[in-house]
Amino acid sequence: MTPPAGSTTICTDELGPVVPRTFPPARGWSADGHRIKAPLEYLRGPEKTWIYGALRVRDGKERTRCAPARNSKNYIALLADIEADNPTGDLYLITDNLSSHNSLETRTWMEAHPRLHHVFIPTGACWLNLQEGWWRLFRHEAFAGQSFANPTEIDQARRVATKQLNHRAHPWVWGRPPKTPRRRRRLFCYRI
Repeated sequence: MTPPAGSTTICTDELGPVVPRTFPPARGWSADGHRIKAPLEYLRGPEKTWIYGALRVRDGKERTRCAPARNSKNYIALLADIEADNPTGDLYLITDNLSSHNSLETRTWMEAHPRLHHVFIPTGACWLNLQEGWWRLFRHEAFAGQSFANPTEIDQARRVATKQLNHRAHPWVWGRPPKTPRRRRRLFCYRI
């Protein structure tokens, strides 16, 4: 809530897997009045794409990158991007306790970069990570109504949506906004 002076708070997380799939939309109703469902395509293959994100809380700017897997190597690449984007001060990274965030490879890399500090959120408390709220905006901006043929199209949608969301970024805060005075006015009117 109150980071040390001169430091930067960054929330990190992964989104995915995003699987490219293309199929023609199903017709709404059959001739005899039955609902026609869209064909289901289930595929476990190399076409999965994971999107890594880092939200800088003080100004709402986001850094995203695509990767073919969710592992320590790709997480470390995100950390390197974060460090390059924020050249001064300590960086406090709020993240969940995924195995790639706390692996030996990641811990070794973090020891060589003492400006970065992990802050792990409790298990089952994902709402404490502001990146989750940003993912909701991102899904609406990049994926709503889209059908992707391959990971390159997913990456293109990611870049465009991130750029658009960064253009209208604003600082993020934890918690809910205060209740409006209108609620008190209604309480007063109904109790008289």
